[in-house]
Amino acid sequence: MAIILSALKEPAGEKRVALSPAVVAKFVKGGFEVLLEKDSGAAAYFPDHLYTEAGATIVNRQTALAKANLIAVVDRPDEDTLAQLKKGQVLIGLLKALVEPAVIQDLAKRQVTALSLELLPRTVSRAQNMDALSSQASIAGYKAALVGANAFTRYLPMMITAAGTAKPAKVLVLGTGVAGLQAIGTAKRLGAIVSGYDVRPASRNEVESLGANFLTSSVNAVGEGGYARQLSAEEQQQQQDELAGFIAKNDIIITTAQVPGRKPPLLVTQKSVEAAPAGTIFVDLAASDLGGNVYSSKPSETITTANNAQIIGAQDLPSQLATSASEMYARNMQAVINTIVNEAEIVIDVKDDVLSELVATYQGEIVSGRLRQALKLPDKNTDKPDPSAAATAPAQPATTEGEK
Repeated sequence: MAIILSALKEPAGEKRVALSPAVVAKFVKGGFEVLLEKDSGAAAYFPDHLYTEAGATIVNRQTALAKANLIAVVDRPDEDTLAQLKKGQVLIGLLKALVEPAVIQDLAKRQVTALSLELLPRTVSRAQNMDALSSQASIAGYKAALVGANAFTRYLPMMITAAGTAKPAKVLVLGTGVAGLQAIGTAKRLGAIVSGYDVRPASRNEVESLGANFLTSSVNAVGEGGYARQLSAEEQQQQQDELAGFIAKNDIIITTAQVPGRKPPLLVTQKSVEAAPAGTIFVDLAASDLGGNVYSSKPSETITTANNAQIIGAQDLPSQLATSASEMYARNMQAVINTIVNEAEIVIDVKDDVLSELVATYQGEIVSGRLRQALKLPDKNTDKPDPSAAATAPAQPATTEGEK
């Protein structure tokens, strides 16, 4: 029997969809039965007829949930949707496992398997095509430069005209991971003078290869898994003091520093915000309910300060580029699903070097070491889940208690 893969319509405000028509066609060709909740892709300009032409069936939400073996989402579904998931079903998406681990723990208690894409071990080379955080961060960085340019009231490039010469804008990007590098490259192509700042000295070559000036700190914060580590209070104060001088010299400041599951570091202090000249633009990609990199930034809000600088809380930029973001995310989803499906069976190998972290829950257990740490559970190396290393789940619709 074919594995049934469903994709759900995302909550209001989220324009992305977990599966694109092109990826659906590949799944159908590979023997999957694919169900799409009605209008799932409409906001990304993928109308239902493109999915049916790709071989999918358009259904209502209840059917998509009830019949699926695998459920693909972008954001974690709401509580009512999660409550409908059944034992043995597999939920895959950006599930906020480290932000709200108790929700994932509840899925484990109900023996729902959850793969939270934020948990992917990004330093494992074969996991690169599964890395949704990177694909979406690349889009966010690109869009951040455009958002900053759109809000800025002067030219970005030098412009020589009969009416005189306009000086190029100065753009500072704080954090030079995937999003930061894309922001640097985009701002540079728009003609700005660009600088990139990072606490990881190894970032210098990447920044300078894009034609930008590299700025760094006396604080070295190289961490594990491709991230900068969280700074101590003393280190953060030192970093803020050093950054204040850099910030004051720039017109557009794009901030990208995040620590998964934790409050983002404050890079632009109240003092720096209040000292910013009129017309300065701050674009904060880290703005969230946990906080942001810029003092007083709010997610999805633009704040004009008393001195007429603007702070743009830009945590939803991938959704604003929904078509491209969905196409890239769907390919990440395809790579993940292909990793756990073998000859019409779902195979969860909890000892695999990728799945051992990507899998948040399996057969009632919390698997991911990072998630176990967040929940203050014993290390998985000393308290391993009981399931076998490569147990399989039958490729048939999940059933409720008592069904045969």
